[in-house]
Amino acid sequence: MTVIFSKKCELGLQAVLLLSTLPKDTLVNATFVSEKLKVPKEFVSKVMQILTNDNIVGSKKGHNGGFYLAKLPEEIYLIDIVKSLDGLDVFNQCVLGFPGCSHEKPCPVHNTWGKVRDEAYKMLSEENLA
Repeated sequence: MTVIFSKKCELGLQAVLLLSTLPKDTLVNATFVSEKLKVPKEFVSKVMQILTNDNIVGSKKGHNGGFYLAKLPEEIYLIDIVKSLDGLDVFNQCVLGFPGCSHEKPCPVHNTWGKVRDEAYKMLSEENLA
């Protein structure tokens, strides 16, 4: 279980990382991903569609269709997947959800979370699928 990402984002990260381990241009269907990651096929299909709309994953329809990486692994950064599925609000808002939390009026974990958040953002922005 992740702390800052939704289940949808967690699945998206896992699915795209799975695709990156396969030979280039390999097509896999939602059932394959579902079985490998042990999640419902419908959930996989929904997440993969979002990633397809954002040109992270490509899809081919039909009997021999499936999903594949839309770009080279070194062109897809983890932050791209997070942005596609969850957006970047988690990196800009209070982790506890306090609307007035700021540098001037910090919540109890503001300073600690700020360091963790910034490091997480940096890592996700620097790490690609290669």
